[in-house]
Amino acid sequence: MRVMGIDPGSNCTGFGIVDEVKGNLQAVHWSSVRSSPKDAFPQRIKHIYDELIIAMEKFTPEVVAVEDLFYATNVKTVIKLAQTRGVILLAAVNCGLRVAEYSPLEIKQSVVGYGHADKNQVREMVSTLLRLKEKPEPFDASDGLAAAICHIHNDELQQKIKRAR
Repeated sequence: MRVMGIDPGSNCTGFGIVDEVKGNLQAVHWSSVRSSPKDAFPQRIKHIYDELIIAMEKFTPEVVAVEDLFYATNVKTVIKLAQTRGVILLAAVNCGLRVAEYSPLEIKQSVVGYGHADKNQVREMVSTLLRLKEKPEPFDASDGLAAAICHIHNDELQQKIKRAR
């Protein structure tokens, strides 16, 4: 199974592609899409959409795992993040891909074993689980890889439950 994990952000959207073959995880690619805060917001989310479409077509994941919204006190930030997530979901659906959504807590719990892990802990565990020689940069890219790993772990569990029934 090939999964694209995405960590949404209006300034920097991180993503990672992970393959799972016979229980082994392998990082295929990771990167981020940066947009300039100087650009108008509609142009920024268009840039994110366009770059993710290119990545989805190039790496052909079977599913896209997207980090869900989290609680924040700044309403403007939440609205921008929600709009960014919207174009990410649209990109995945327009490419004919299945979408899975996970909260930051679920992703951290799945990868680190602790739902309140910091970005450094997530990056360390992602590097360990994927046996990477270099740490994924920026943090947004390691968070994208973490979302992909979370989906693979969750999908494995769902398959075991189905077989048990």
